[in-house]
Amino acid sequence: MSKAEQTKAFIIEKTAPIFNSKGFWGTSLSDLTEATGLTKGSIYGNFENKEDVAIAAFEYNVNKLSKNMDVAIHNAQSATDKMQAFTDFYRSIWKGVSTSGGCPILNTAVEADDNLPFLKKRVQNSIKGIATRLIRIMDTGKANGEFRNEIDSSTYAYTFIAMVEGGIMLSKITGQQVHLFTVLDKIMSIVQEELKVKTL
Repeated sequence: MSKAEQTKAFIIEKTAPIFNSKGFWGTSLSDLTEATGLTKGSIYGNFENKEDVAIAAFEYNVNKLSKNMDVAIHNAQSATDKMQAFTDFYRSIWKGVSTSGGCPILNTAVEADDNLPFLKKRVQNSIKGIATRLIRIMDTGKANGEFRNEIDSSTYAYTFIAMVEGGIMLSKITGQQVHLFTVLDKIMSIVQEELKVKTL
């Protein structure tokens, strides 16, 4: 990378956790300069404005989450195992999520819903990306006879995402991981009871 690209990547890496924990409105310019050790001019020499930094920070946080999720799911063989890997992934990252400001998708979705249109579309795309992963798993399960052919993969995918994000919200606000873990158990119960083909 060029020096300018390195500086830009450095700014994103250092400010991403701040935007995730404080949100767009709660993050000040002084937060950005303090985290990076750079001046206002240096930051805005690499980004057009605060919105531009926030977009890059969100994409950094979500890409990190997505890559780790892909790694967790990749090695699982069957569709059921991949769904188990999906829920195990959220179990494994819970400690980090609970101490680092929370899930970037949930945090940004809540803040951007009615107030930050420049971030809202990116949150929608991130949710769609996770849904696409789950739909692909379930469709593969249907194709190989593991899951019932009549299930609506899209409906289940978005339901599972809503359950996970709701579980994260409850666990984060109460400080009790049991809420998220109960949701993850329920997802796997649905997989076993509603998605899988019953065998005699």
